[in-house]
Amino acid sequence: MNFKAQPKQVWITAFAAVIAFMGIGLVDPILLSIAEGLHATPSQVTLLFSSYLGVQVVAMLFTGAATARFGAKRTLVGGLALIVIATLACSAAGSIGQLVGLRAVWGLGNAFFIATALSVIVGAASGGQKAAILLYEAALGLGLSVGPLLGALLGSFSWRGPFLGTAILMAVALILCAAFLARDSHHERPKISLLDPLKALKHPTLLRTSIGAALYTAAFFTVLAWSPFVLQWGAVEIGLIFFGWGVCVAVSSVFLAPRLADRVGEKRAIIGSVLAFALLMLLMAVPSKPLLVVAVIVSGLVSGLLNTLFTGTAMSVSDAPRPVASAGYNFLRWLGGALAATFVSHLAQPFVLAAVLCAVAAVLLTFNRRDVREIPTEVVIASEQLVG
Repeated sequence: MNFKAQPKQVWITAFAAVIAFMGIGLVDPILLSIAEGLHATPSQVTLLFSSYLGVQVVAMLFTGAATARFGAKRTLVGGLALIVIATLACSAAGSIGQLVGLRAVWGLGNAFFIATALSVIVGAASGGQKAAILLYEAALGLGLSVGPLLGALLGSFSWRGPFLGTAILMAVALILCAAFLARDSHHERPKISLLDPLKALKHPTLLRTSIGAALYTAAFFTVLAWSPFVLQWGAVEIGLIFFGWGVCVAVSSVFLAPRLADRVGEKRAIIGSVLAFALLMLLMAVPSKPLLVVAVIVSGLVSGLLNTLFTGTAMSVSDAPRPVASAGYNFLRWLGGALAATFVSHLAQPFVLAAVLCAVAAVLLTFNRRDVREIPTEVVIASEQLVG
């Protein structure tokens, strides 16, 4: 992919996507600080992930209809506005309940933004769908790496700092998107009903792929939500660990995943990567902090592979329009993350369970009959819905 040849609106949208994805890992380094500052228990603090993801999951079913009704630009800008309001309010929260509720608003805004971000990139990027997915995954990886680092640096002063910093950055992204993104005309918008994403999941291969992605994503968020409580280290140390993890996600998703798929096939690549992630989860269960640190960082390489491979498969296996298939896929995928973030603090061995889930995903994915490649159909610009 020729990054230098991309137009201005692609870079503006990618910049906003980086900041939006920062929200996933932003609270990682400050989980302990939030618990201390607001006198909250670990189970209450992990609700910051589950409320954020839970609302985002449900909202994914509405974003297609919203984009068809209001257009990609209005939906995207509206999502950014919600994120700015929520993050600014988070910095002034007085209780863990308020913070959890505001994170839910943040998740709603994030759903409407990221559901349309790829449509803008696909519509403007040179190189087609494959190039757009790689650029989108690069934004995801960069956001995942910068989020913990920003959280650590600003969180070393106060747990409120990362929320305020994110609000400022998102406000900049909001202004840029409102000023420079082109508005699509009404006749360009496809008609999408609320039930279409769920109907798309009737396709057996898409359903298996989506469930497999949900099981993997549950393990993914077990790493994010539980590792800081196991390590019991300061914000800076946790932030640096997850910065290294995020860099691995970015590099692997953009550069390693396509090469692996071309060499061994998409199906084998996904199954092998899911099993590798299961092995890393078992290593994290060993009571050794140095081993946990290494396993967390290395897991970023495998996560980068799986993020790109699952996305590519989900976008190619179904006859449903890509926006519809993607909405159904992302609904199940992030549902796995929301459930994991909710229940992880109540489990005796979270990492062991995460390994089991990945093993189940690998078995399920073996029933996908063939490798799929990008279908050369016309890209629908107005309402592409994809999260990583």
